[in-house]
Order: sequence, then structure tokens, then C-alpha cells
Amino acid sequence: MSSNIRLEKTCQHCGRNFIAKTTVTQFCSDICAKRAYKARLRSVKVEVAIQKENELKPFNPILNLKDFLSIKETTQLTGASRWTLYRMIDEGKIKAAKFGSRTIIARTEINNLFK
Repeated sequence: MSSNIRLEKTCQHCGRNFIAKTTVTQFCSDICAKRAYKARLRSVKVEVAIQKENELKPFNPILNLKDFLSIKETTQLTGASRWTLYRMIDEGKIKAAKFGSRTIIARTEINNLFK
């Protein structure tokens, strides 16, 4: 069974006019369909990357008020990685205390690092 429908449409990707044989056709050729698909994938990846970047950026203003910080809070405050902080603790550059299973760093130790 074939269709006798012929519709003049505009390609959603390149903007050229073409004759469509179905009502759901959006692109003038397979190449335009593939390019539009890749553009959609690219835009989704960019949106995901922007969302991840925004998730990592928030700074907690309460950190400025605390006297003792966890490793995670210290990484947010200084911008250093967890492993860098652990390495500095092992080398004796930062004094830290174990509080149960958590490692706690005094705020004064962080301030002394930058003096």
C-alpha cells in the first residue's frame, strides 16, 4: 500500500523546501535528519555539563561561621581535593583530629595555611 500524499514542507534542519510523502516527515534528506539528531545529542550533553558545573559551584556561607570543618567542607572552602588534604595531614602541614570515623580540621589550621 502506498500513499499518494504530496506535501510541500520546510526542512527543520537546513530550511529548504521539499516535497514530503508523509505527514510526519521533518527533514529533506537522511543527511539533514542525521545532522539534526547529532545537534540534539550535543545540546543535551551541553545542558548536562552545565548542570553538573552548577551543582559543584554552590558555596555554603555557613562554612565561614564554623570553627571545625569536615574534609568535605574543607575541600569546598579551599578548592583542594580530598586526597590533597589527606596528604597534607599525613605530612604534618595541617593538624587534624579523628572524631569517631570523621576527620575534623580546625578553622585556625586552614587560616594558618594561607599566612
